[in-house]
Amino acid sequence: MLVFARAGAIMMLLPGIGEVGVPTRVRLGLALTVALIIGGIVGGDMPPLPEEPLVMAGLITQEALIGLYFGSLARLMMSALVVAGQVAGMQSGLAFAQSFDPTQGQQGAIMASFLNLIAVTLIFVSGLHRLFLTGIVGSYSIIPAGSIPEFGDVAQLGTEVVAQSFRVGLQMAAPLIAFGLVFYLALGVLSRLMPQVQIFFVAMPLNVFAGLSILAISLGAILNVWLQHIENFAQSLN
Repeated sequence: MLVFARAGAIMMLLPGIGEVGVPTRVRLGLALTVALIIGGIVGGDMPPLPEEPLVMAGLITQEALIGLYFGSLARLMMSALVVAGQVAGMQSGLAFAQSFDPTQGQQGAIMASFLNLIAVTLIFVSGLHRLFLTGIVGSYSIIPAGSIPEFGDVAQLGTEVVAQSFRVGLQMAAPLIAFGLVFYLALGVLSRLMPQVQIFFVAMPLNVFAGLSILAISLGAILNVWLQHIENFAQSLN
């Protein structure tokens, strides 16, 4: 029960496995299978279940909260793609183009949805899902079963992950940020030279075309930066 509480909570939020598009029965079956495997690995380190029902319920709830914490950290890795997609959309004039993002469960910029869908595919293609599964086992070395984590350490780790995800998102969008600075600076100069012409309106098709072209050229490098970022996180749990 303790292993399933933590493993199930983590897998409910893991990128690629915990997506809303994955049927609930599939996620439940995966969680049960992984919990049985992990139980055989870390079963000797598990504390005995108390006889008091309230104490046992509290212990299970604690393990589930720890699992939700680690799963939320993994889910925060996907926020780097959202940041990169939003910035890319603003720089290319497509910020108001919205579509449903299945990885976020809500409407988002079309470029962010595009990057998220590719990232989920790359997780399975590159084998990162195996690192996530081994990271569930490694979570017991960070926070042993039945122990109460230090609130300060938990808050510090969460803050570092959020800051790192935002930094990586800006690094991924760096080519489009550089393009936007140069392009809008040139448009500003032209608008001052020709104030009677609506330069920004006239140049909008060129902005969209150039933004999409730069995204297509740099897409491989952008996704490689994100893969290294999320791989380092998964390895830190092992």
